[in-house]
Amino acid sequence: MSHHTAAVPGATWVARGAGALLSLAVAAIHVTDQGGITATVDPYYIGVAYRVLEIAAVVTAVLLLIGLVQLGWLLAAGVAAGPLLGYVLSRGPGLPAYSEDIGNWTESLGLVSLAVEGALLLMSVPLLVGSWRNRDGRANA
Repeated sequence: MSHHTAAVPGATWVARGAGALLSLAVAAIHVTDQGGITATVDPYYIGVAYRVLEIAAVVTAVLLLIGLVQLGWLLAAGVAAGPLLGYVLSRGPGLPAYSEDIGNWTESLGLVSLAVEGALLLMSVPLLVGSWRNRDGRANA
């Protein structure tokens, strides 16, 4: 029954390509937000978090494109969920030593970021779960 995904092999390429593009968009948005590839955001721990996110997003895109889909979709979910959580915390209660974005819910780049991350999260979670089910089905067959 789970072989219906194999009937449309191009569909997996489309999903993987879309996931890779969305991951790269998350990286690009955060590079833009920090003021460029060589700039850093203060406080220091947020600057580090941006770098980790940007690197993870690029690694995610590569994993999806080369076919390591389980790890790729798992990382994609993290690349999406991490900055979504950061957005809510930084705009809501604030973060340690970082309060300038409290209440800044409608920043245009932030809204674009939410849309991209939301799309990536909505795509990656079901595909990750599906990849686990397909693996389990093949292992038991």
